[in-house]
Amino acid sequence: MFLAITMGGSGTGPSFSVAYGANLIKKSLIPGLFGLMVFIGAIVAGKNTSVTLGKDILPSEMMTYGLVSIILLSVSLSLLFANIVGIPQSTSQATIMAITAPALYYNMLNTNKLLVDILPTWFVLPLISFILCFLIGKYIYHPIRKRGYLMSAKTHSHPILQVLVVGMSLYVAFSIGANNVANAAGPIASMTLNEMDIEPTEHNFLLIMMLSTLIVAPNFAIGSSVFGNKIMQNTGKEIILFGKIEAIIIAFVTASLLLMASVFKGVPTSLVQLNVGAILGIGVAKLGAKNIFKKTEVNKFFIIWLISPIMAFSISLFLTWLVDCYGW
Repeated sequence: MFLAITMGGSGTGPSFSVAYGANLIKKSLIPGLFGLMVFIGAIVAGKNTSVTLGKDILPSEMMTYGLVSIILLSVSLSLLFANIVGIPQSTSQATIMAITAPALYYNMLNTNKLLVDILPTWFVLPLISFILCFLIGKYIYHPIRKRGYLMSAKTHSHPILQVLVVGMSLYVAFSIGANNVANAAGPIASMTLNEMDIEPTEHNFLLIMMLSTLIVAPNFAIGSSVFGNKIMQNTGKEIILFGKIEAIIIAFVTASLLLMASVFKGVPTSLVQLNVGAILGIGVAKLGAKNIFKKTEVNKFFIIWLISPIMAFSISLFLTWLVDCYGW
């Protein structure tokens, strides 16, 4: 539950910063809507990422009370740090690194899954997000805008456009549910099967995963309420001022890429980085690379993205060693 709260804080910015940055939704409504869509996304499309985190990196029989507690605590602390700083962080990357630590310690790491599927996805998808939004911004959106088709106040205040922006934010939250709830639900499902001595069939795993989701997902709304405001300020207001159409482009590209990674590959990946990649792509197309990359918030993002997963890995490795040394 503590991890879900920190994940909720971290995920609020990428999902609702576009609508918040375009002044289309009240701050007080965001936590409830965010929590609801995260829950639906986890139930409908979260199966594959839960399997990856529950048994594809570290064998499921190793997911005991001790190790799962270490993994979840390590991720929670690293995300808490990122939330306090006010930078949205990749829950998936922190979780993968926290699971990798005991897997390496016990020499049980599935290197094929990590090196062939997961790591390349982390690097490739944000780049695709940046390129897609840059190309759309430079060669489709801005030429149309220059001709005056999108400049009128009537166009920007059109109800359909406003509904689309909010709808895209809900779509992003749905994608977060499909990908990020597994960070807690996957290890918990494997641990429960082990501790109850239940045969780990696909049916049993999915049933326990869904029960875990019922506990985990609602806490995303609490985290959104506690930590979401500062993160939305950073992503929604300080990097670039969004237009409504730009907001739709950013939300659609990032949510679609994340959902594809969840459903087709079962790879836990970073919506935060996809989102910022899309924001930067639109920003570079609009203002130029010099103006965007000089912004201090962007530089701070990259630093925290490096620190937080390393912190999760280090805490997890230290606690695993400590528990093993003292026979706890």
